[in-house]
Amino acid sequence: MIFQLLVGNLTHGLLLGGVYGVATMGLSLIFGVINVVNVGHGQFIMVGAFVALTMFTALGLSPVIAIPVALVLGMALGFFFFYTVMRRLIKAPELTSLLATFAMGILLEEIAKLIFGADFRGYNWAVGKITLPITTIPMSKVYAFVGSIVIALFLYFWFSKTRLGTAMRAVIEDNEGARVCGVNVGWIYALSFAIGIGLTVMSGVLLTMFIPVGINPYMGGRYTLKAFVIAVLGGLTSPYGAFFAGLIFGLIENGAYTLFAQIPGVAPFPLTVSLAFWMLFFLLLVKPTGLLGK
Repeated sequence: MIFQLLVGNLTHGLLLGGVYGVATMGLSLIFGVINVVNVGHGQFIMVGAFVALTMFTALGLSPVIAIPVALVLGMALGFFFFYTVMRRLIKAPELTSLLATFAMGILLEEIAKLIFGADFRGYNWAVGKITLPITTIPMSKVYAFVGSIVIALFLYFWFSKTRLGTAMRAVIEDNEGARVCGVNVGWIYALSFAIGIGLTVMSGVLLTMFIPVGINPYMGGRYTLKAFVIAVLGGLTSPYGAFFAGLIFGLIENGAYTLFAQIPGVAPFPLTVSLAFWMLFFLLLVKPTGLLGK
């Protein structure tokens, strides 16, 4: 019985891990290109969650339709925050950019609270389910996982097959060398920040397809912590590493929760969170650059 429960939860963890991976790719991309750690990362996920909620409840539109809307909105926010705040902090000390992104996250939280209130919200997108011998999977979770795979593949081909993607990789490798070769580094910085924020906001939509409840302005904090663990696990400058690390993290999170829940008198959720950080600690001892980092 426990084995069946574990295998079923691992299946759900794999699906959730794909969403975690997409949610972390934006964080890794921004750090890789402009060397900024976005500590307001979870608040942008929150924005995507409210995009899905609003389009479903107010307009009656499927969360699938909210995915491209969230991407466009996220990129618009990315360009806005880059040209108003981040452009001036490219060469600034790290603490300055940390404070700036923290302030951006607080601003988004308070705007969302002003518009939607502080109550927890959710929606019910009933699109059927798949019944397997080990578990039952709602189709919304399958759509979220498939969407995460499509987004990851699209980003991979964009990086490897387009001129802008090649220019971005050149800036990651050596921004001064890229500038000498004629790359508009300032534009690449802006575009990278916008794409990173767009991916993050879009992942908020995917997350609500998987977990359609608990949407509120202050939901982002726990996802920021998870994204940092996943980003370092995969290699902080590697978006692809972030995606695969998200799959691993989803498996570990759900599997550990299932096992800890079998121990009498133990709170499984705090132990699961603790395990994630212990896992990160030991990984950094063995491979400080992460799984796919260089």
